Amino acid sequence: MSGHHTSTLLYFVVIAATMMGLSRLGLGLEVEDWVAALIAAVVLALVNAVVKPVLFILTLPFTILTLGLFLLVLNALMLWLTSALVPGFHVHGLGGTLLASIILSFVGMVWKAATRKAG
Repeated sequence: MSGHHTSTLLYFVVIAATMMGLSRLGLGLEVEDWVAALIAAVVLALVNAVVKPVLFILTLPFTILTLGLFLLVLNALMLWLTSALVPGFHVHGLGGTLLASIILSFVGMVWKAATRKAG
């Protein structure tokens, strides 16, 4: 397996582990098992790659009006959409969903920064 594929697979495992951890904190994120967490990590990545850019463009005026804060809501919406698509993965409540999406985004940014190739 090439380094890129290993890094991608590890990314999904890290995100799934974060989801599992968040589900234990009572933030409104419920994950039944590791399989659901791994599937949710992949689906979330797909939703972020396909749906989020379209919604970003459609909501750009609102995002500008809110000085970018609407992006937090957009991230939470992607997490909610993932929960609608993945059995065994559920989100409850806006506050917990917002916090979980912020933490997942932060973990993803840290991962990308840590695995970025120099040069």
